[in-house]
Amino acid sequence: MVRGLLNKLVSRSLSVAGKWQHHQLRRLNIHEYQGAELMGKHGVNVPRGVAVSSVEEVRKAIKDFFPNEKELVVKSQILAGGRGLGTFKSGLQGGVHIVKTEQVEDLAGKMLGQILVTKQTGPQGKIVSKVYLCEKLSLVNEMYFAITLDRTTAGPIIIACSKGGTSIEDLAEKFPDMIIKVPVDVFEGITDEAAAKVVDGLAPKGADRNKSIEQVKNLYKLFIDCDCTLLEINPIAETADNQLVAADAKLNFDDNAAYRQKEIFALRDTTQEDPREVTAAKADLNYIGLDGEIGCMVNGAGLAMATMDIIKLHGGTPANFLDVGGNASEGQVIEAFKILTADDKVKAILVNIFGGIMKCDVIASGIVNAAKEVALKVPVIVRLEGTNVDQGKRILKESGMALITAEDLDDAAQKAVKAAYK
Repeated sequence: MVRGLLNKLVSRSLSVAGKWQHHQLRRLNIHEYQGAELMGKHGVNVPRGVAVSSVEEVRKAIKDFFPNEKELVVKSQILAGGRGLGTFKSGLQGGVHIVKTEQVEDLAGKMLGQILVTKQTGPQGKIVSKVYLCEKLSLVNEMYFAITLDRTTAGPIIIACSKGGTSIEDLAEKFPDMIIKVPVDVFEGITDEAAAKVVDGLAPKGADRNKSIEQVKNLYKLFIDCDCTLLEINPIAETADNQLVAADAKLNFDDNAAYRQKEIFALRDTTQEDPREVTAAKADLNYIGLDGEIGCMVNGAGLAMATMDIIKLHGGTPANFLDVGGNASEGQVIEAFKILTADDKVKAILVNIFGGIMKCDVIASGIVNAAKEVALKVPVIVRLEGTNVDQGKRILKESGMALITAEDLDDAAQKAVKAAYK
């Protein structure tokens, strides 16, 4: 039982898990070069590096920052893991390379503006708008380090392993005993004893123990001070001169902390996100894009989840999670419809409203006006119940729209599936 719980914890905690995942967590994700700069400001050892977005910038960076380096590390910057084993749609293999300095310009030119596909991007991949040029360190040992949030202990938990690299998820599955977990009391903070336990889990071969403990404490301070939800370093490595260095960085931040982390949230790169989710966020809608064919517009997160479940129960697949909230305006309803109809995969739209605070007549007016602004090319199934339901149904009826009405959620889901797959 303990082994099973450990496996579940590790699989949740390692962001490098092999399966492609949508951006369903509501948190800010920043690029590696941004994370490295942030860690450097917090006293964490990181390699010297500079991000560039053009071949001209590559030439200047080599001249200004690496005039005497014989080799450099060239890292494509996308918001997804698995870059090293990824493939560009152009045919170039690998998003991370160590090359001679005279080859950097050519390689960077082949990466910039190209689509990189990894096990976490999905088949569509992500565009590389920047590459990160770093000094090549002489690494003698690679380890894994992460801090994330653990529901079981209701606080941060540090995860360490004496082996790191591209196959950490496989190692965690096959040899879970190699993974060290150290929960931290968020009120007490990290103690020297807890930091030492983490260092013991990393098992550095030559790095100074006390300096390594300080590095762990600096990383924890960064996690707390910056409202992180994840801080992952794979690998955290030892150099030939016995320094512990964060050779890679993945940081996520709690969206709820945006008001007090303005500088960090200004780093957001919306070009790497699902454009539907970006548009929804601007309209203050809770939207998460999925891969199905039935678009959903619901009020309330619980009802939205139930709607998605019952669609699956009747043999369909939801195209999204969309909660318009309990007090949506007509304008938000219109924006929601624009987002749903812009998805080419959507074959039917299911509107499921249980009016409490949310009024059915507002939803109905939004649907009618949305239909005037966007060409509704797919069937729309509507289930309304609750506050002002009669007014809502009257508005829909008088609109002359060819809507499919439903008596209850089960009826609505069946009609949506039938309409989508006829």
